[in-house]
Amino acid sequence: MATINLNQSNFDSVVDRDGIVLVDFWAAWCGPCQMFGPIFEKASESHQDIVFAKIDTEAEQALAGAAGITSIPTLMAFRDGVLVFNQAGALPGPALDDLIGQVRALDMVDIKRQIAEAKAADQAEAAQA
Repeated sequence: MATINLNQSNFDSVVDRDGIVLVDFWAAWCGPCQMFGPIFEKASESHQDIVFAKIDTEAEQALAGAAGITSIPTLMAFRDGVLVFNQAGALPGPALDDLIGQVRALDMVDIKRQIAEAKAADQAEAAQA
């Protein structure tokens, strides 16, 4: 599967879906981004059940700012609408494949339970304040 381009209008609908979505924040002037681009593209061909998306931080500055991007390339992994990985820096191919394996192996039922418990605790704390 080829990578898709994300922008302000389609970001939420893409990352909030079921399954795995990998998002590469990049810019044309960024050397490490240019090195990581072919690795990301090759992985997209090997893992066709995963959505591979790219965000040009120059064209989508508001989106990059909202995502808290301070260094590029930055790779984010979403699974079932939950951000499960966020790291700056270019990954070599084997490291990207390892990351994909780790994201596939996540127990999303447990992760969503932990998120719900943390949210409930935050709400209880806010109610006491």
